[in-house]
Amino acid sequence: MTIYQNGTITSEVSDFLLNCFVRSPSWKFWLSLPLSLLFLLAMGANSVLLITIWLEVCLHEPMYYLLSILSLLDIVVCLTVIPKVLAIFWFDLKSISFYACFLQMYIMNWFFAMESCTFMVMAYDRYVAICHPLRYPSIITDQFVAKAAIFILARNSIITMPIPILSSQLHYCGTNVIDNCICANMFVSRLSCNDVTISRIYQFVGGWTLLGSDLILIFLSYTLILRAVLRLKAEGAVAKALSTCASHFILILFFSTILLVFVLTHVVKKKVSPDVPVLLNVLHHVIPAALNPIVYGVRTQEIKQGIQRLLKKVC
Repeated sequence: MTIYQNGTITSEVSDFLLNCFVRSPSWKFWLSLPLSLLFLLAMGANSVLLITIWLEVCLHEPMYYLLSILSLLDIVVCLTVIPKVLAIFWFDLKSISFYACFLQMYIMNWFFAMESCTFMVMAYDRYVAICHPLRYPSIITDQFVAKAAIFILARNSIITMPIPILSSQLHYCGTNVIDNCICANMFVSRLSCNDVTISRIYQFVGGWTLLGSDLILIFLSYTLILRAVLRLKAEGAVAKALSTCASHFILILFFSTILLVFVLTHVVKKKVSPDVPVLLNVLHHVIPAALNPIVYGVRTQEIKQGIQRLLKKVC
């Protein structure tokens, strides 16, 4: 499409080309197999977890409903990003339409924010279970989970929506080549002919407000949990609680740290290869999704038994 601007004819971008790992093309070959396996693991593990919780009546409890929400978010994030990345690696299908690009951008921002918020709610669930066990049934109810789900959906959809809207309203009159495998806002907006200050400020403030507030509350919850656990007299109870909470906390830190490293490498891009933040960006969409159902689900005795019962029925 062409438009008139200041008396001259310029070309308006109608699609984008996702051109990733230009400086390290061999990475595509070496990454394609492990990325495919991680994708299959993420989809398979999360699907099994969802089916198990759905079919096993004994798992129809608030804690497992929260796990279901997390698994559903992981599945959507993987399906939004990884198939397109693999299509680029295998078939060199780099083209993505203008609107599909910004839709992908919105889903990524929205669902990552919802995942961070879900981690926060799950941390609160563990805090109540360990620090106030007698009040847990009256606080963490099905109604609580429903309200939490509405909050997760509403808060993050409203705050993240302006990011793709602001980016899509920019004027893209130059190159349409995105130096990434996905439509990350920072990579797309740099192609614009307009001033992108407002868009970048909003993404920075909004993103860190969401992630920062969630991390503070998560850290506070696990600090209180740790303090309560250390007061327990039974050694077996202490070890079990520490094992469960430590694995959860490490996974949350991994989810947040890899995103922080991606941002920092993008900021100091002159000192690192431009392909490094692209690699981190791709891995951030699949590794947490593959690990979440294992750490949160399979390591839970009730879910493990539920999976075993389902396998016996199938076999």
